[in-house]
Amino acid sequence: MTKRVVITGMALASPLGSTLDSAYNRLHKLENCVQYDNTLEKYKGLHTRLSTRVKDFVTPTDFTRKITRSMGNVAIMSVASAKQALEDANLIDNPIISSGKTGVSYGSCSGSIDALMDFYSMCVNHEVKNLNSGSYVRMMSHTGAVNISLYFKTHGRIIPTCTACTSGSMGIGYAYEAIKSGIQTIMISGGSEEYSPSNIGVFDTLFATSVKNETPNLTPSPFDKDRDGLVIGEGAGTLILEEYEHAKNRGAKIYAEIVGFSTNSDGTHITNPNEETMTDVMTQALESANLSPENIGYINAHGTGTINGDIAESNATYKIFKNKCPISTIKSYTGHTLGACGAIESILSIMMMNDDWFCPTLNLKNLDSRCANLDYIVNEPRKIQTDYIMSNNFAFGGINTSLIFKRI
Repeated sequence: MTKRVVITGMALASPLGSTLDSAYNRLHKLENCVQYDNTLEKYKGLHTRLSTRVKDFVTPTDFTRKITRSMGNVAIMSVASAKQALEDANLIDNPIISSGKTGVSYGSCSGSIDALMDFYSMCVNHEVKNLNSGSYVRMMSHTGAVNISLYFKTHGRIIPTCTACTSGSMGIGYAYEAIKSGIQTIMISGGSEEYSPSNIGVFDTLFATSVKNETPNLTPSPFDKDRDGLVIGEGAGTLILEEYEHAKNRGAKIYAEIVGFSTNSDGTHITNPNEETMTDVMTQALESANLSPENIGYINAHGTGTINGDIAESNATYKIFKNKCPISTIKSYTGHTLGACGAIESILSIMMMNDDWFCPTLNLKNLDSRCANLDYIVNEPRKIQTDYIMSNNFAFGGINTSLIFKRI
């Protein structure tokens, strides 16, 4: 018998803010978080000078040096947001966390760049003086997942999801499946990414970053004909997933239920998106939830502001929903937070669903004619009462995810 899966705790560290209320209130201002980043000026050949940085994040006071010696910034944000989410779920001191019935499903694109540089120094200078016992743990891609498990002493499954821009959504989806199948009762899920010039450089070398350096408020501009690329950011998002009967029996607050999830791979090109498999993943998510397209009242688009990505995503979405489902993208506010985006966007989308309020896509003034004619929310927020929303993310490597949330 399959189990129902609900969300009983949420927390984030994001460019919009590092509490649920501050981030959601900042979203209501309908202003993006993009800033001119003068620290990027020293990198010769780098075209963009734009980024989004986490706002008002404070490392918890109990994170002593002993605790953080195995953590870079990406892990610190992961563990701190997990702590806030467990507190929000009223589970922080519950013995179930260390009983083996709680697992972790969490991802990022990579570990901490500072730790990686320690190994680089060894290879270049032929000295190991910068290495210590925590260097690899800070560097490894599953640093967030294992540090969460270590800090909270979990003994259930660890599912590290190092799948680029779907790391956060994949973390949620695999956590959902672990509970749905009866393997775990609670899962700490989500994703994170720390600020790194190298992350910006990856996309800059592909000419995929925005270079509107003098007008950061005008970018990114997903689906717009004058868009010129994405803006890289940082952050973390954690959702506590719980088996429904367990949550109900303890009187837990429930934000939403997860009713659908699918993931697939293109198998065609390492970076170019595939419209057909994007269509498939959304269709499969609907089938897993036993829903029709008409049931979905809002779609949070991946919406990076890149030409190929926007075109493929919009046309894939149109094949299923035509122009009957409102759609917008939170990345027009936060920039692209990479491994964290799927979690941060899921959190904010759930909050919007529960508030019957959905943000417009910023800077979408003139739709690119190559993008499908969807029901884009533009200029003003929209009041929508719906019981189901979808959140989609797509990643390098041809990895696609689609999540469906239900109002409780």
